[in-house]
Amino acid sequence: MSYNEMPILITGASRGLGRALAETFAQRGARLALVARDRTRLDGVVASLRARGAEAHALPADIGDKRAIVPLAHSAAELVGPIELLIHNASALGPNTLKLLMDTECEELEHAVAVNLIGPFRLSRIIAGAMAVRRRGTLVHVSSDAAVEPYARWGAYAASKAAQDHLGRIWAQELAPFGVRSLSIDPGDMDTDLHAQALPDADRSTLAQPATVAERIAQILTDPRVPSGARIVASRWEPPT
Repeated sequence: MSYNEMPILITGASRGLGRALAETFAQRGARLALVARDRTRLDGVVASLRARGAEAHALPADIGDKRAIVPLAHSAAELVGPIELLIHNASALGPNTLKLLMDTECEELEHAVAVNLIGPFRLSRIIAGAMAVRRRGTLVHVSSDAAVEPYARWGAYAASKAAQDHLGRIWAQELAPFGVRSLSIDPGDMDTDLHAQALPDADRSTLAQPATVAERIAQILTDPRVPSGARIVASRWEPPT
């Protein structure tokens, strides 16, 4: 797989891993459609990439907003071409501070599910259809160890991420006849705003840097050993010898 001139759509691209992924793929010559809620921050990312000669476009949108999805998908295709790699990176914790399930409001769970599960489903439903027609493309769901480990107080986020993982496996089964892949990648604990929001007292010196993880993800996606439907823990993946 070559990323040169590949049309790529990345959600949650204004900071953290999303921004690092944009920078990583820009270095490889990809054509980028970048999505985030924060228009000012997203515009800054795009300006930085363009200053280095990359093709990047800002698409401010809230993945949890049903009304945003169809215009977003169409705008991305018009700007960079039919999307060949869709990375669902945008995430929401649910409650602003982690809570026990008994203390979690229904609306907080609904918000986490809207951003982490339903939004990606809606966007994939449009873009994967076009991929299937062209018989190529890749969906990537950025996962978390909270999707497989039952951590107390992570209920809203963890439940939505677990569902997203399984959604990705079902996409893999249904899209296999059309040459379209679906993967889940757990990036591990990183020094990001989301991690700081969840665990403000964590020792940030022990956390992986998003740029390092983004580089690893770019390599994972080119690894022919990784089957569609796989769930990959980035820190455990070893490059082919």
